[in-house]
Amino acid sequence: MNTMAITETVLTGERADLFQALANARHFLRFTVRGLSDEQAAQRTTVSELTLGGLVKHVTGVEKQWQEFMVMGRTAMAWDGTDFSKVPPEAVEAFKDELRMLPGERLDELLENYTQIAARTDALLADVDLDTVHELPVAPWFVDKQWSVRRTLLHIIAETTQHSGHADIIRESLDGQKTMG
Repeated sequence: MNTMAITETVLTGERADLFQALANARHFLRFTVRGLSDEQAAQRTTVSELTLGGLVKHVTGVEKQWQEFMVMGRTAMAWDGTDFSKVPPEAVEAFKDELRMLPGERLDELLENYTQIAARTDALLADVDLDTVHELPVAPWFVDKQWSVRRTLLHIIAETTQHSGHADIIRESLDGQKTMG
């Protein structure tokens, strides 16, 4: 039986709401990239580094990292304590590579990887203590000092939703297709 079906059956209340919000955000990202060739998914349509395939890749990586944070806390974040003013150029390029499809990458494989990571998050949501609190890693983009697992799940939902919006703009620029409207 697939994890998503098990999760939908088991979850109630707050967990069911979190699951559904995340499932909806994932749906819109997937819906936005429907029917694209690998070439289209790799094409930049704005001045940013973002591509549709790159967004799928990025959201997958972000969800995986926050999934690990929910279990292990800040030790899961390899960049914890990095002096961001001294990041070497190759690290900047590696980050940019997460936002674009590289030669040889295929959209169907990126989507399959996303499905696998999503299934792990869904399974985690079924059992994790939502009230567990972890100290956040040191980084200039965090205002808070700590997040609960619940807050981390809300962040994954927000990140996925935000990038679904980016994807919609890129797709409309690519071929005029819109996710909604």
